[in-house]
This record gives sequence, C-alpha cells and structure tokens, in this order.
Amino acid sequence: MTDPTKDPRFLRDPYPTYAAMRSDCPVQPLPAGSGGRPGYLVTGYAEAREALADPRLSKDTARFFAGAESRRRPHPAVAHTMLASDPPHHTRLRRLVAGAFTTGSVERLRPFITRTTDRLLDRWPTEGPVDFVAGLAAPLPVAVICELLGVPQAERPDVQRWSARLFAAGDPAVVDTASHAVAAYTAGLVARRRQDPGDSLLDQLITACDADDDVSEQDLVALAVLLLVAGHETTTNALGNALLALLTAPGELDRVRRNPQDIPAALDELLRYDSAVSTATFRFTTEPVTLGGADLPAGAPVLVALGAANRDPARFPAPDRLDLDRTATAHLAFGHGIHRCVGAPLAKAELEIALRAVLARFPGISLAVPADRLEWRRTRLVRGLESLPVMV
Repeated sequence: MTDPTKDPRFLRDPYPTYAAMRSDCPVQPLPAGSGGRPGYLVTGYAEAREALADPRLSKDTARFFAGAESRRRPHPAVAHTMLASDPPHHTRLRRLVAGAFTTGSVERLRPFITRTTDRLLDRWPTEGPVDFVAGLAAPLPVAVICELLGVPQAERPDVQRWSARLFAAGDPAVVDTASHAVAAYTAGLVARRRQDPGDSLLDQLITACDADDDVSEQDLVALAVLLLVAGHETTTNALGNALLALLTAPGELDRVRRNPQDIPAALDELLRYDSAVSTATFRFTTEPVTLGGADLPAGAPVLVALGAANRDPARFPAPDRLDLDRTATAHLAFGHGIHRCVGAPLAKAELEIALRAVLARFPGISLAVPADRLEWRRTRLVRGLESLPVMV
C-alpha cells in the first residue's frame, strides 16, 4: 500500500478506501512495515478492539527497534513515552497521571475552560470569515493543558509550534528536531518547578516520581512531554472534525443548536464519525497471533486504523451517516484496553463547552468554503484540518 498521505482524495475522505479494504479482509498484510518488516493493517471493528486489548501485541518500541540501524534521531523522551511501554512499567506511569483526569478533576477545570473559550470567542469578528482552528480549536486545548501543567503564558506558543511539528508527515528531520526542542524545554520546566514548586499537575508528578525509585528522570520528562503534546493535538483535531461534521449535516446541526443540552450525548457519535486519531500508535506481535482470520507471525508490526473501525457497518449500521440518536459509546476514538486515552474526560469536556459556546454565540455559523476545498493535515497518525474557515 502506498503512502495515503500523498493522495489529497484519501486525506479528504479515507473512509471509502478503508471500506474497500475491510470488505476484502479486516486484517490485511502491508508490503513493508516499520523496521523493514512486513506488517498488518486492521480495519474491522471487532478485530481492532481485540488487537487493542491483546497483551501479545506489545507497545515497547525500544524492544522492537533494538539493534536496528536508522537515520532517525528522535529524543528518547518523545520516542519512549508511556504510550511506548508495556506493563508493569506502563501501569506504574499511568497510575501517576490517572488522578488528574478523573471526572471530579475535570469538573474543577470546567470554569477555566469556559473562561478561556469565551475569551477566545470575544476576539472573533462579528461578521465575515474566521478560521475555527486558529481561532478556537488550536489555542483552547493548548491553554487548558498548559494551565494544568503550569506552563507560563508566554511560553505556550512555543509548545504549540513544537507540537505541530512533531506531527509533520514526510519530514523526519523536522519531527526529530522538534522532539529535541520540546524535550529540552520540558526538562528545563521540570528543573524550574523543582526550584520554585507550585500546585500544578507537573509539580504533583515531580513529587510522585521523586518518591518512586522505579521512575527515572527521563520517565518524568517523557510523561510531561506526552501530556503536553497528546493533551492538546488530538483535542484540536476532534474539535475541528466535530464542527465540520455538524456543518455538513444541517439537520443534526439544527437539532443541537435548538437543544444545546443534547451536545454531551452527541459527543460519542461525533467522535465515532470522524476520529481525531486515525491510526493507533505502534504495536507488534510478541508471538504468533491469529486475528480476523489472518495468521500474524511473531515480530510483525500491527497498525490499528481506529477511524476505519469506527465506520465498520458490522458494529455501526449506516456508519457513513452522522446520527446523533445513535448509541456510539463503544467507539474506539480514544482507543481501548489499558492504553485507552487517559485524557478522554478532559477532551470531552472541552468539546462540549466549545461547541455549546460557538453555537450559542453564532447560531448562523456555516462553512466559508466548500467542504471539498478544505485542507487536511498530511499525517497518518492523526486526522485533522489545517484550517476550517467559517462564516459567523
């Protein structure tokens, strides 16, 4: 399979391609996977859910690539995060951050999210086009995660810029350079917080990690980098994808505009319909595995296409239709199993507050350009818009 990010048609709408692959076989071999080894792509819902929860599929990238030659030079704090580890190390790291994203913890952040949303919308013009991504979807999640981690206001634009470059498709040098920049910044921030501690999540992590002999300084920095980057990139894309889905489904848009109390219940269907994470992060088989009728050998990379799984008609009838009456809580937009996104409650709170505020302030909001002229980010991991011009 050629690199789909080179094809604008696939970027605009990957779902027909995924549907064709799934109907042929929900688990398909790829000509060449990571490390030069043949891999497999999972497009079926049942198979994706099974793969995401199977402990025989490891996420320990350091183990997989050990001894392999590569021109890539990503910083270890970016290459070897909690997402690239297995239990018991993963369990230990996840436990350190899980408390920050409980329902109660997120509820305490809602006033800040609301204030930030209102402040950003105050800057929008009263008429004419505005870019929803630049005007709200990008700066809001950055502000929230930086507030949570205690990143000073003046340094937040740098965090956003480095993060965007980490997802640059087709330019490994840009990605690797950004990884070193964000890791160096985060290590410096940790050092500053040790000198002048406060009550942010980062301060809590520093205290917890310093008290645990099994958690290294690199683990701490990697955890903070992951929260900084993953804590806003995917939410930015989810916001843009959700608003676009509504703007291209007038009946559903009118429904939530007239009944904003329905927005929380609509979020799962919006997340299912156009998932912000297109492909789950890297996995490989540690022993032979049979998945979806395919026999996978040990050591095979496995790519789980979350977006494809969420459009599987065997699980979600008429999957290409946005249906806010659908019960979509079983979607895989946040993953599944022990690696399910720890920040999911925070992301849903941001989605709810932002969409409610936009539709209340700008009830006549509409696309400023035809949907087929929108530009999508050229990356296989996440799915999101470069910009979303709207008329208000």
